[in-house]
Amino acid sequence: MKNQGSCQCGQVKYEITGEPIILYRCHCTECQKQSGSGFGMSMWIRNKDFEITEGTLKQFIRIADSGGKIECFFCGYCGVRIYTKPLGLNPEHIVLKPGTLDNVSNLKPSSDIWLKSKQAWFQPPKDTEHFDHQPNFKEFLNI
Repeated sequence: MKNQGSCQCGQVKYEITGEPIILYRCHCTECQKQSGSGFGMSMWIRNKDFEITEGTLKQFIRIADSGGKIECFFCGYCGVRIYTKPLGLNPEHIVLKPGTLDNVSNLKPSSDIWLKSKQAWFQPPKDTEHFDHQPNFKEFLNI
């Protein structure tokens, strides 16, 4: 798999190669806030499969509900988040925001997580795994 992506204003561009490890919808309130929608989508990929080809990202660290630190990378011009790194979990992976990809036609989430805080109107599809909270990512991702 080879795909390009960018932020909304186009100042930051990137390329990914290789297959994603997993793609899921997260319904936690932080993802709702960050996406401005009912959920956020997250796609785990290997660091070695990701390259910034244009521009520079800014970053900040936020504390997750679990107490873990998450480093967030975004465009300093338009503010669009490109990816995150859950610090202390697995340094070989990043969590890409797949809505920033140029071609999203082949994306299909396999899971819905944090369903306990989902929007009332959302009905999880029957063909995805369902988690009321955050799964144990080391087991969930087989990493």
